[in-house]
Amino acid sequence: MRSSGAKARSASDSRSNPPSAPPSIPTLSPSSNPPSVLRVAFYSLLFNLSLVVVKLVLSSLSGSLALRADAVHSTVDVLASLALILGVKISERKSESFPLGLYKVENLASIVISFLLFLTAYEIIIEAVRGDAVLISYQGWVLYAVAAIIPLPYLFGSFQIKVGERTGSPSLIADGVQHKADVLTSSLVFLALIAQSVSLPLDRIAAVIIALVIVKEGWKILVSGMRVLLDASVDAATLEEIRTLIIEAPEVVSISELVARNSGRYLFVQASLTLRVADLKRAHQVSERIESRIKREIPQVDRVQIHYEPIVESRRRYTTPLADMRGTLGKHFGESPYFALVEIDFEEMRLLRQEIVANPHKDLIKGKGLKVAQFLLGFKPDVVFSSESLEGKGPGYVFAEAGVETLQTDARTLEELVDSLLQAEGSTNL
Repeated sequence: MRSSGAKARSASDSRSNPPSAPPSIPTLSPSSNPPSVLRVAFYSLLFNLSLVVVKLVLSSLSGSLALRADAVHSTVDVLASLALILGVKISERKSESFPLGLYKVENLASIVISFLLFLTAYEIIIEAVRGDAVLISYQGWVLYAVAAIIPLPYLFGSFQIKVGERTGSPSLIADGVQHKADVLTSSLVFLALIAQSVSLPLDRIAAVIIALVIVKEGWKILVSGMRVLLDASVDAATLEEIRTLIIEAPEVVSISELVARNSGRYLFVQASLTLRVADLKRAHQVSERIESRIKREIPQVDRVQIHYEPIVESRRRYTTPLADMRGTLGKHFGESPYFALVEIDFEEMRLLRQEIVANPHKDLIKGKGLKVAQFLLGFKPDVVFSSESLEGKGPGYVFAEAGVETLQTDARTLEELVDSLLQAEGSTNL
């Protein structure tokens, strides 16, 4: 009889902390918890507003058109910060119309920011091509003021990217990239002022280089956001990590389908598994344990959905301790130097595989039985035969937890055990 079950559970976002710090540029230590995405988004808005005010004041006092154009560019950054805040707030909302959440709004925000980067590049090119070449006079302190502004966007952008990587926020990373790109525009202003003082048009050449760099960064952000909106799979390394975590479960026979996709800063995983567990309650517990491990090892996973079905009992795997390489069955489970691995096809009534492996834990002073049991689970046996009873012992509990049957046998050799299995004609009541 074939049975199946399915399970899905969503986890609420507990990664955010309420805003409580003043709008300054914080620093992250390796052991500290990252600030919430929303709090850093507000930091970004206040930071950009401050830059706009400072640049407008400097341009008004100095009469510099380049500074005024850079102030307009910073105004575009303010709009980007507003888009970031809007995207984060909407992505945290729950709605019956969107049962999987509104996380993709963050990716929409990152795409908006990518187009703002393209707009920035366009502004720089226009300024380089059509900029006013008339020499202007300004006081020397303006150069010092502009020089002091240059590193600020880079520092804040680096902080945003670090928080974005630790929280998995694509829009926060995109905004951080844009802030780091602002260093180039501020440097362009600085070069323009110096060029004006020595009558050299270096600012035009620098503008073209800066525009190309910004277009490249904007394109990377756009492609990343579009991949998520089009439900592209996660990167191969992450998908392989999820696959490994699933297949390491001793109850899992095979993975028939595995899909993982991004949604905002979170991952959604769907898997169809074949289990060597016939009981639905037991299979449900197995799927819960697999889900918990995936979420523990990959924190950005928000939801795991597992479909499972039992294995068709045509082939079975057995293992038993051996006292020697000749096939004499060992009397003590943990101390046996070897273990035999046997696979039998009961439809064709033939031995498919027979292998002998060394016991790597036989010389341990304590806990050898548990270590050996965990070692054998890696070979995914269906039944473990032993001359001594494992009931009520550590290895017995390990095998029972993994859904592996343990049986006591009177056979003296491996050949005798295999013959008895074949003579039983594949009965599951061995």
